[in-house]
Amino acid sequence: MHPSWFACSAIWLWAVGLWAGELRLGMIGLDTSHAIEFTRLLNQPDHKDHVPGGRVVAAVKAGSPDLEASWSRVEGYSRQLQDQFKVRLVPSIQELCQQVDAVLLESVDGRPHLAQARPVIQAGKPLFIDKPLAGSLRDAIEILRLAREAKVPVFSSSAYRFYDSLRELKAKPVGQVRCVVSWGPAYRESHHPSLFWYGIHPTEALFAVLGSGCESVVCSPGAEADVVTGRWSDGRLGTLVALRSGATPHKVVVFGSKAVAEQQPGGDSYAPLVREIMRFFQTGVAPVSSQETLEIFAFMEAADESLRQGGRPVQLAELLRRHGY
Repeated sequence: MHPSWFACSAIWLWAVGLWAGELRLGMIGLDTSHAIEFTRLLNQPDHKDHVPGGRVVAAVKAGSPDLEASWSRVEGYSRQLQDQFKVRLVPSIQELCQQVDAVLLESVDGRPHLAQARPVIQAGKPLFIDKPLAGSLRDAIEILRLAREAKVPVFSSSAYRFYDSLRELKAKPVGQVRCVVSWGPAYRESHHPSLFWYGIHPTEALFAVLGSGCESVVCSPGAEADVVTGRWSDGRLGTLVALRSGATPHKVVVFGSKAVAEQQPGGDSYAPLVREIMRFFQTGVAPVSSQETLEIFAFMEAADESLRQGGRPVQLAELLRRHGY
C-alpha cells in the first residue's frame, strides 16, 4: 500500500483520540488458543510479557460447523474469556465495532475471514487478521482491496515472523543473501489450499528473511513433505520444506556470500507479535506490507498450481491476475 495511505490512517487515528489512553479492543472468533493467549498478554498487567496500550473488552463468538478444530473449541474459550478476563460477548460484529477502537480477527478458519472483515472495514476500525489472512488467494486479494479503498489499516501475519530467534538470525552478518531454506509443519486441512492451514508459518518465516520480489514457484511433492522453491527477481532462491506429518520442527537457514547462519531454538512466544499489533493499532502503520502479504499467499497458491501442472514453474504475476488482482 502507498505510504500516504498509512500517513492518512495515522492522522485519522490521532484525530479521534486513540492515542490518548488505553485502546478498547474487540475480538472476532473464539475458536483458537490465540484468543486466550493474546488476551492474557493484553489484559493481565502482572504477566511477565504484558503488552500495554490496549485491553480486550468485547468479543463475538464465531466457529465453523464443518471444522472440528473450530467448533469444538468455541464454548470453552468463550467461557474462559468471560470468567477469567471479564470480556463481554456481543451478538454481532456490527455491535462489536460500536464498542471498540480496533479489532483482532482470530477465527482459526480462513474461509469466513472476508465476510467477518467486511463490516469491520466498513466501520473504519483498524484490523489485525490472524493467520491465515483468508481461505483462498482470491479472498485475500479482496480483503486488502476493501481495506485500501476504505483507507482502513489492515495487516496479517504469523507469529513466526516476529520470533526473537528469527530476528536474531536476520541480524547476523552473512553478507549478501543468496538462498534461504525454511522448514516446518504444514499439516493438511481439506477446506484450505495445502499450505494455507499450517504451512503459512514456515512460509511467513521464509518471506520475513527474503521480503517481496518472488516471481516464480515450483513444487516437488513427496510422501511426507513437499519442497517448494521460489525464484526472486534478483536471482535469490527461497525453498520451503513443508513437513506433512511426524516430527515437524521449524527452522530457517540463510546462505550468504560471507557465511551461513541458522535460526537457534528457544525464546519464541506470542508477545513480539502482540507488541507489533498494538503498535499497528496505535499508529495505523502495518509492519508487513500488503504487497508482501499477497506474495506469500500467491506463493502458497502457486505451489498447488505447480503440482496440478506436473511440477512446472508458475509465474506469480499471472496467478495474481487470474485471481482478480
